[in-house]
Amino acid sequence: MKKAFWLGMATSVVMGLAGALTAQAQQPSANLAASGLVGKLEGPEIISDASKWPKAFQESPDLAALVKDGKLPAVKDRLPSEPMVLKPLAEVGKYGGTWRRGFLGPGDWENGNRLNASDKLLFWDPTGTKIVPSAAKSWEQSADGKTIRVNLRKGMRWSDGAPFTADDFVFWFEDLYSNKDIVSAPIADMSPGGKPGKVVKIDDTTVEFQFENPHFLFIDFLAGDTLIGGGQSVRQSQGTTYGAYAPKHYLKQFLPKYSSEQAVNEKAKAEGFENWVKMLHFKKDWTLNTALPTIGPWKTTNPINTPTWVLERNPYYWAVDTAGNQLPYIDKVVLTLAEDSEVINLRAIGGNYDMQERHISLSKLPVVLDNQQKGGYKVHLDLALHGSDTTLFINQSYKADPEIAKWLTNADFRRALSMGIDRKQLNETFWLGIGTPGSVAPSVQMPQSPGKEYREKWSVLDLAKANQLLDSIGLTKKDSDGYRVRTDNGERLRIQIQAVKALLPWPQQGEMIAEQWRKIGIQADVREMERTLATTRTRNNEHQIMIWTNGGTELLYLFPRHALPVDPTEAYVGPEFATWFSSNGANGRAPTDPNLLKALELFRSASAEKTEAGRDKIAQDIWKILVDQQYMIGTVGESPAQFGVRLVSNKLGNIPSRSCIAQHCRTPSSSHPETWFYKQ
Repeated sequence: MKKAFWLGMATSVVMGLAGALTAQAQQPSANLAASGLVGKLEGPEIISDASKWPKAFQESPDLAALVKDGKLPAVKDRLPSEPMVLKPLAEVGKYGGTWRRGFLGPGDWENGNRLNASDKLLFWDPTGTKIVPSAAKSWEQSADGKTIRVNLRKGMRWSDGAPFTADDFVFWFEDLYSNKDIVSAPIADMSPGGKPGKVVKIDDTTVEFQFENPHFLFIDFLAGDTLIGGGQSVRQSQGTTYGAYAPKHYLKQFLPKYSSEQAVNEKAKAEGFENWVKMLHFKKDWTLNTALPTIGPWKTTNPINTPTWVLERNPYYWAVDTAGNQLPYIDKVVLTLAEDSEVINLRAIGGNYDMQERHISLSKLPVVLDNQQKGGYKVHLDLALHGSDTTLFINQSYKADPEIAKWLTNADFRRALSMGIDRKQLNETFWLGIGTPGSVAPSVQMPQSPGKEYREKWSVLDLAKANQLLDSIGLTKKDSDGYRVRTDNGERLRIQIQAVKALLPWPQQGEMIAEQWRKIGIQADVREMERTLATTRTRNNEHQIMIWTNGGTELLYLFPRHALPVDPTEAYVGPEFATWFSSNGANGRAPTDPNLLKALELFRSASAEKTEAGRDKIAQDIWKILVDQQYMIGTVGESPAQFGVRLVSNKLGNIPSRSCIAQHCRTPSSSHPETWFYKQ
């Protein structure tokens, strides 16, 4: 994972974009890199040398007033003795201001999660190439890979002032994660080689993750957007209970262990919950419960299920700048509800947001550029290296309709669907011609790429070959409209595509694909739905095809769930298989497809591989299987379409010219938004 891999795409994409903008928006076709649209990956620097740390500390005026009134301890007593010290990108900032942002409702929880991702124990630097400390001070791994020691920051506190210690990790492991009423099955992150690990307290500021088998990937897992490494904000919300730690002093009151099942059920019913488990999932969800202690830079003060989701400064946040100013600089973040992404785009173009990259459509880029001066913002283009912004995930564990399941699990059927897609038309229509058509395999510039041929394998328009494959597997009969019919009852074969209008215009893209499939005699019905409903359906194994991104898979081990069925919360290619995999066979259903089993075995074996080169080779072998089998059908990727069109108010300072938009960077958190500030 070298910096060149992230920077290498700029030249080719910039040249394509220049031509597209000249044609569509009459923008000057000068070198866009020189214009500042595509910059360099940059961000604040972590100062690790304690001799260079500030000796005195300051705080925001609002917190200083609370200290004066006796409602908060002095800032020196709220900070850990070993804070994270950040050298801002350009200058020491000023306190104040409200970051205006748009969101799409309760299903858009990632919109806020990604602002608070520094609550992860370890993280990635702004280039996405180096693991660095975050909530944890440091880490060590034993030579055999079986023990990982995490060193916490002495004196660090939750947002309510309670100590943040190793007890919060043991509580998470023993009382939450290991309780089958709360977490029905273990996760692969904590079970290398199928053997479950454990969490052990060494002292108040030292935690060990201990495993029977080598787990050389665990450091990467802690830093990545994984179940164990996601942090509290994302992994303790939406009904999930991962993330490695939880506030014991607050959550224990909702568990039977600390009183009785009758007592907590009575409390649950008094608050309107069906039982104590339902209550617990609400109480530990930072997007809903304003009383929940957190450790991120901002905490929820008005919940996500309202028209205005409000986050305010955490008075106990554990980072400072090089001048000793406690971060964050910005007072609060206000996310205003919009009925759809079109409204978010219109508001952003009108200058109603201070920094918005989520839900900004690449198709609006010409208009976005035209309105920079009027809207008081600057446009940045951030480039990705994952294979497909719009991916059709074929559910391999679907079983509700045996006839449909027979075809979804047939490799030649999936290959025919892939070759029936006109990716060039999609690229020109939705990507302004600047994306890269192809499979789900990552860019050839990535060390995990299986090679150029796999970017194209089964992923180039070939109607003759697609029709030939469909005929060869027995789908020869057609109805009067030219659609192929089922082999069980002679009715038209209809497959359903589930699409959420979220990060990209997936319903519209799905409709174009459905129209293209008419030429190979396949009827596809696109069903647009709200994200929460779509998530519920996929977790319940009810979907046939789900459209989503495979973003993050460019570094396969850090974000495998968009490629392999390993995470039951987001296993679009086989929810029941993910339950089986994560529970080491105790629950769910095992795949019968030998190719999928082989890919999962390879993934599991990577934890025991010591070298990065060895793990890259394993990843390449996995990608060869996934592309050949077309469990996921890729369309267009390697573009700025997903979080890559960034509108930034001219009032904001310390903004990077380019952000890492990979999944493991938790865009925009690896750029440390706690160091951004309003210049006036």
